[in-house]
Amino acid sequence: MVEIIRKGELPRPEEVPAGLRAAAAAALKITLREPRSPGFPLLFSSDMKLIEPAIAFLHEHSVQRAHTADTLRTYMELIYEWFDALEQSGVAWSDADVADLVAYRNRMLKQPSGHTGRPYSVLTINHRVRGVIRLYQWAVRNGWLRASPLIGHGSDFSLARLSRGTRRRHTGDSDRSVFVLRQFPSLPRPLNSAQARDLLAELPPPYDLMARWQLYTGLRVSELLRLTVKDIVRRGANQRSSTKRAHRVIDVMRKGRKAGYVIASTSLLEETESYLAQYRTAWLKRATRKGRAARRCELFINRRGSAVKKNTYQRVIHRAGEACGFRATSHLMRATFGCWLLARLEQLAKRGAAINPLLIVKILMAHEDIESTDRYLRAVAIDTHVLADVLDTLLAEKHGQ
Repeated sequence: MVEIIRKGELPRPEEVPAGLRAAAAAALKITLREPRSPGFPLLFSSDMKLIEPAIAFLHEHSVQRAHTADTLRTYMELIYEWFDALEQSGVAWSDADVADLVAYRNRMLKQPSGHTGRPYSVLTINHRVRGVIRLYQWAVRNGWLRASPLIGHGSDFSLARLSRGTRRRHTGDSDRSVFVLRQFPSLPRPLNSAQARDLLAELPPPYDLMARWQLYTGLRVSELLRLTVKDIVRRGANQRSSTKRAHRVIDVMRKGRKAGYVIASTSLLEETESYLAQYRTAWLKRATRKGRAARRCELFINRRGSAVKKNTYQRVIHRAGEACGFRATSHLMRATFGCWLLARLEQLAKRGAAINPLLIVKILMAHEDIESTDRYLRAVAIDTHVLADVLDTLLAEKHGQ
């Protein structure tokens, strides 16, 4: 079975035996050109041999391309699952062919996830399959392999379907691949006002404020957790002048380390300042009394004085939704913002405002392409409340006959 061992820190001279102290001191003075930070995942085979191509792939995306920790974790999980499946089948990674990738995909179709115990979604299966193909494209491009049957048009049987009149556009070889399952995009199902109020009332601090930030600004969870106190608090005259406005522009780091911004209302900022003065200050003082590190720059911390974790926030949102009688996720907060904003902008455009609702939502939600934003437009077009009234009317007419 493939093992993951996290890279540790070099020991200090006083932490090693006397005979090794000189070597430890010398090692600390070595300057590496592309150092890997502590915690970097190292993959080993069952016989404890380093899986070098996997480490090189992760190194390029983490160190050279400076992807975020979430991206590194995603790639690490993907590579781990693939190399572990190959090892269990007794197949060398360089010898993997079409049959191996198809078997890997079909195994995910038949067996539940070992992590969650739930069946894999088509989205997850396609993501992993595309990731494997991307790995082999990288391996050939960087000289780890001379060629691979998993890339190129040799295994692309879907081209035959294209020749029979299919006009759907595709963006890459991995998307056209026969390995990828047919996938239908799901439409967002935003919360209504009553559901949003119930959910916010069910959430404890600081998760209620975090949900408000998502509902009112459309931030992703990763973007939300990167907010710091300095992003919100303004000192001196700038703060006094900004309170006269109904909103304020907050600079944020978007997905993929891209610079962006959100527009926060004054009421949301006032709630955040109240949280800082009450809950956050009290939690940090308690953490200090108990001897825990309490100097934190993150905006959102828990009762122990530690930064809120993504998984914890998502679990709290899920449990609060169950208590309210509906399914809730952290992404649903963001989707609700997008649908609410787009619906309001569409109303303004119909009244004659010279605006492009889709473009505004695309910018504020930091979508890479307009197709992602178009999903919100289709979701807004299907107003569940209007449909409920229509269906009730139809049923009433039917019973009246």
